[in-house]
Amino acid sequence: MKKTILLALITVISVFPAVSKAQIAITAVPFLQIEPDSRGAAMGNTGVALADNAAAMFWNPAGLAFQRDNQISLTHSNWLKNFNVSDLFYDYVVGKMYIDGIGTVGGHITFLNLGEQAVTREDSPDVISRFNSYEVAVGLSYGFEVNKNLALGSSLRFIYSSLASGTSVGQQRVNPGSSVAIDLAALYKTNYFSLGGNNAQFSAGFNLSNIGPGMQYTDNAQKDPLPTLLRFGTAFSYELDPEGFNRINVALDVSKIMARTKDQITTNQDGTQDTMRVASGPLEALIDSWDSWTHFNGQENVEVSLLQQFMVGAGLEYWYNNTFALRGGYYYEDPNNGDRKYITFGAGLRYNAIGVDFSYIKTLESDHPLANTLRFSLLVNF
Repeated sequence: MKKTILLALITVISVFPAVSKAQIAITAVPFLQIEPDSRGAAMGNTGVALADNAAAMFWNPAGLAFQRDNQISLTHSNWLKNFNVSDLFYDYVVGKMYIDGIGTVGGHITFLNLGEQAVTREDSPDVISRFNSYEVAVGLSYGFEVNKNLALGSSLRFIYSSLASGTSVGQQRVNPGSSVAIDLAALYKTNYFSLGGNNAQFSAGFNLSNIGPGMQYTDNAQKDPLPTLLRFGTAFSYELDPEGFNRINVALDVSKIMARTKDQITTNQDGTQDTMRVASGPLEALIDSWDSWTHFNGQENVEVSLLQQFMVGAGLEYWYNNTFALRGGYYYEDPNNGDRKYITFGAGLRYNAIGVDFSYIKTLESDHPLANTLRFSLLVNF
C-alpha cells in the first residue's frame, strides 16, 4: 500500500511535461508552467514581450499597464491525451478590468484535474480506497506605467495541491500542500517607427514568476521548491501595408527554471546521520541556479550545464484586419534538460466582442505525452 501511494504521487508529479525532466525531481506544482492561452501556445510558447490581452497575467503582468479594455477569457484542454485518461483536464479562467485613476487589474484561476486514483495493497489488486487528485491556483495581478514606454507589474497567487490527501505513507499522513507566490515583471515598448514606409514596433520584457516558499505534503522537513521561472523575450510587430490591414508579430522567448535542492544532514539520537534533499530558499535559489548541476536519468548521472538549462520558444503570427489570425512556432529543450521539441500551430478569430483561439502541438516523437494536444480559448470583451 505504501508503494502504491508513492507511485501515485510520483506519477502525478512527473507526468507533466510543463517542466523538463531534469527539473521534475526538484519542483512541485509544475502545472503552474502550463502555458494557459491558445495564442501563446500556438506561437511556440511565447508571450512575455507581447502580453497584450488578459493572458498577460501568465506571460508578463506588466503588460496589463498598456491595456485599457475589459476582458474575460477561458481556456480548456484535455491534457495529455495520449494517456487516454478521460478525467485529466486543464482549465484557466482569467479576467481584467481597467479602473480609471488606478490602472488595469486582473485575476485568474488555474485548475488541473488529475482524476481519481485507487489505493491497493502490494499483494492484491483489490481496491482499498480511492481519492481524487487536483491542483488549483488563484491569483491577482496589477501593472502600472512608469512612462509611456515602460511598465512594471506583479502577481500574487495562492496555490493548493491535493495529490493524495487522506492517505498515509508509512507513519506519515499525506496532506494537501499549499503555498503563496509572487511574480515580478517589466515590459518595454518602443514608439511606433517607420520601416519601409509602414509602422513597426519593438518590445522586450521579462517575468520572474512563482517566487515563494516550497510545498510540503508530509512533514516540515520535506519541502519541494516552487517552479520559479525566469522568462525573458523580445517581439517585433510590423504592418505590411500603410492601412494596417495586414500585420505580423514575431516573438522569441528564453526561459530557465530558478529552483534548486540541497542535501540536509540531520543527526539522530543514536548518533547516526540521515541525508535528505530539501528545497533551497527562494532567494538562495536565484543565486544557486546559475551553475551546472547533475541529475540521474534512470541509467547514469548526467551533468546539465548552464547553457543546457535554457528553454527556447519562437513564434510567428499573422493578422488580417484584426479579425483573423494564423500562428505557428517551435519549442526546444536540450536533450539533457527535458528534450521537448515540437512544432505548434493555431488560429484565431475576432468578431465584435467575441474571440476564439485554438492551438495544436505536433511533437517530433509520435508517442510523446504532449502529442496532438489541443487548447481552446474563448475571449469576451466588455
